[in-house]
Amino acid sequence: MQLALDDVAHRRLAQYLVLLDKWKQAYNLTALRDPQQMVLRHIVDSLAVLPHLRGASLLDVGTGAGLPGLPLAVACPALAVTLLDASAKKIRFVRQAAAELGLANVETVQARMQEYQPGRAFDMVISRAVASLDELYRQSHHLLSPGGRMLFMKGALPETEMAVFSPGPARLHHERLRIPGLDAERHLLWLDQQG
Repeated sequence: MQLALDDVAHRRLAQYLVLLDKWKQAYNLTALRDPQQMVLRHIVDSLAVLPHLRGASLLDVGTGAGLPGLPLAVACPALAVTLLDASAKKIRFVRQAAAELGLANVETVQARMQEYQPGRAFDMVISRAVASLDELYRQSHHLLSPGGRMLFMKGALPETEMAVFSPGPARLHHERLRIPGLDAERHLLWLDQQG
């Protein structure tokens, strides 16, 4: 994928996987047990969206184990990343992981997306297989800055969801993500809020 990550980022991503492996069962973070699959399905999968990022702030809605937000925060230390999840256990894990990884650019928030009122807007809102396009858009588009970008990470292209999705004047774009070594489908859908 030709990602330009320095040694510090590589070490932090490896350390994140160690923490994820350590906490995964107690906190119900991932069903994956094979480290190679964790690298592909969690780290590389998250980093595949890097070319589509823009702006200085990112809200990861329904972050769960910190995906894709924590890998993106490692890869982009100048990006302010907010990790949002309703689960206290998962927020406890991502808060601890961000602290142990030394990520000063990460904030964690325990709240449901429809109830989250931060008093500010974000340049980007991202989610990874959290809800339908329509539901996610309805409950979180108010968190986007004018001209902001909403990104939806999906497996197979959600054609049924796309058919009923109506984000107003914003146009939905999509691209199949090619992740070396991963045989599962991955798609990124995004739209730019009218500014």
